[in-house]
Amino acid sequence: MVNRNGSFGRFGLYAAVVLVCVAILAPFGWLIVSSISYRVDLTTVPLKWIPQSLNLQNYREIFAAGSGGVNASLKIGLLNSLVIAGGSTVFCLLAGSLAAYVFSRLHFRGKNATFSFILLTQFMPMIVLIIPIYMIMSRLRLLNTILALVVADCAFTLPLVIWLMLSYFESIPRDLEEVARIDGCSRFGTIFRIIMPLSTPGLAASGIFAFIIAWNEFFSALVLSSTLRSKTISVIISEYSSKVGVDYVAMAAGGVVASLPPVILALVFQKYIVEGLTAGAVKG
Repeated sequence: MVNRNGSFGRFGLYAAVVLVCVAILAPFGWLIVSSISYRVDLTTVPLKWIPQSLNLQNYREIFAAGSGGVNASLKIGLLNSLVIAGGSTVFCLLAGSLAAYVFSRLHFRGKNATFSFILLTQFMPMIVLIIPIYMIMSRLRLLNTILALVVADCAFTLPLVIWLMLSYFESIPRDLEEVARIDGCSRFGTIFRIIMPLSTPGLAASGIFAFIIAWNEFFSALVLSSTLRSKTISVIISEYSSKVGVDYVAMAAGGVVASLPPVILALVFQKYIVEGLTAGAVKG
């Protein structure tokens, strides 16, 4: 006898999954279609969902050497974003892992209060702190520099990395460290020879989140950078909108290019991301 309730429940689950996938992938799919369309295709009524001919001019200007205009500056913004996101990710992983190990293994006065204060910074939006950050960077003469954006990104990403790595360290048995200490391994030797290799999934998950946050940061980059040498790709894409109108096709092409690095990283490290996020749920 067929279980109709189970069949209907399975059908409802599949339908919900399909709806969620469509809601997530449809905007990105339309972004790709818009990037290879002509402006007239996007402004005609009724709207042409499939372009009659492909428009690859913006991609040629972005990747071709010697091209001018905003599309050429997009290459510089892409490189700046890679340096800023990569630098902040490396620093946050190193500092955040050490800080998370301290909160996980050591006992000191004010430990819980300090950790709560660190997490409290995650509830403060960038618009609240951007004026103090701007004044500090101005006093240090770091405005319009990549270093200023790296520091600003680290200030907001580091607490998240600490929290994620703390959950992962709690899942690693303490007996492994005790055995290593008995064998003569120092505290730092235990961290870098035992704990860090076992924490590869947690490091990968934390690194991906740190990279994506730094890559997508727009407000701090807009305020702290006004020259091409330090502008990120998100700021340069916003410059496609001007007083005379918006170049939708060029903006869509820039959006596709800007979305490639985090998408590729997420696909490559998908396995480690899932392991890193679920490992802290069960303590071993």
